[in-house]
Amino acid sequence: MTHPHVSRAQIADTEPVIRPYIRRTPVIEVRGRDFGLGDVTLLIKLELLQQAGSFKARGAFANLKLRPVPAVGVVAASGGNHGAAVAYAAGVLSIPARIYVPTISTQAKVDRIRATGAELVLVGERYADALAASEAWAAESGAMRIHAFDQDETLMGAGTLGLELEDQIGVPDAVLASVGGGGLIGGTAAWFAGRTRVIGVEPELAPTLAHALAAGEPIDAPAGGIAADSLAPRRIGDRVFPIARRYVESVLVTDQAIVDAQRALWQTLRIAAEPGGVASLAALLAGRFVAAPGARIALVISGGNTSAVQFT
Repeated sequence: MTHPHVSRAQIADTEPVIRPYIRRTPVIEVRGRDFGLGDVTLLIKLELLQQAGSFKARGAFANLKLRPVPAVGVVAASGGNHGAAVAYAAGVLSIPARIYVPTISTQAKVDRIRATGAELVLVGERYADALAASEAWAAESGAMRIHAFDQDETLMGAGTLGLELEDQIGVPDAVLASVGGGGLIGGTAAWFAGRTRVIGVEPELAPTLAHALAAGEPIDAPAGGIAADSLAPRRIGDRVFPIARRYVESVLVTDQAIVDAQRALWQTLRIAAEPGGVASLAALLAGRFVAAPGARIALVISGGNTSAVQFT
């Protein structure tokens, strides 16, 4: 818990390094009443349109561009999105990559990783199993580990989303984003640094941040639920926690609220997002976060690697 947290200056320095490789994802402004909410403005950051289908591309490129990469390449463990991002980034930069994912990963995410040409290893049932296997391979091979959330460069990359969001809309009254290991919420909170409310939203069945804040330190939490492939790493990152304890408020949502948010996003905007990507919207729709009248609320839709839409 002694790690210094990532600074705004580090995030600002990271942004131009990764800018040639990532997309500036759009923000759509929506009236709250379009979703059955009150007099609020929703500023929806469509990060599911990012390279490889999620915000994780930011951290992947930050690691590969800011750290010396050995000839053997890199290794990553992931519930799916981080693995897809590292595999994509490594392919763009012609770096060998081996990606470990658990069997709980969705077929959409597995297929996306395979399509990059990276080496894919399916192992164990949960993220922790894939992480252990990846660390063993790194020790044996000398490959560079790219952690999904507990790595300064990963946080710095994720923080560029906050920088980009502020450039697009200014400082909103609150920013809501999903929490798994905490890379997204940690990077975003590090950027805003107390200048607005930052709300971390996670499933009740995978309350890594809520448990850590209650205990005063990262501890093991349940790792289940509908978004377990992206929001259930078992514990919040050590590097994330000091940022979260200082700047982040924790909100929990049910699996049903997540499903309802997926449906509402599709029905209202025709946007198909994965379960872990819509936790922010779920918190609003379920009343777990209530915005003041007239507030401008930013929602990060963080991932779209889903097979929920069928074309015929």
